[in-house]
Amino acid sequence: MNAMQEKLFLELRQTKEEIETSLKNEKKKQAWLTSILQSELEDINAAIQKFEKGKFGQCEISGEFIPEDLLKMIPTIRSIKDTEGLEYYYKKPLSTSFL
Repeated sequence: MNAMQEKLFLELRQTKEEIETSLKNEKKKQAWLTSILQSELEDINAAIQKFEKGKFGQCEISGEFIPEDLLKMIPTIRSIKDTEGLEYYYKKPLSTSFL
């Protein structure tokens, strides 16, 4: 495991603990929030399992390696295909014509 992967692994474990604590402590959470947290926890557990099996960073569909820059941003990404819709979720810069 290289330094970047080690850092991501530690961050994933920490985030996992935080989500698990949140799910245990908050009894009055709204169903939609609990659903989101549980889904994120599943993704984190899958990424941790990949680390443990030595397959972290590999696309689950093709087996190709996912670019490190992308893994740094989204360490729970499962496949290269998952990147196809990312452009809809990030903030786009304002055109200079509006300024």
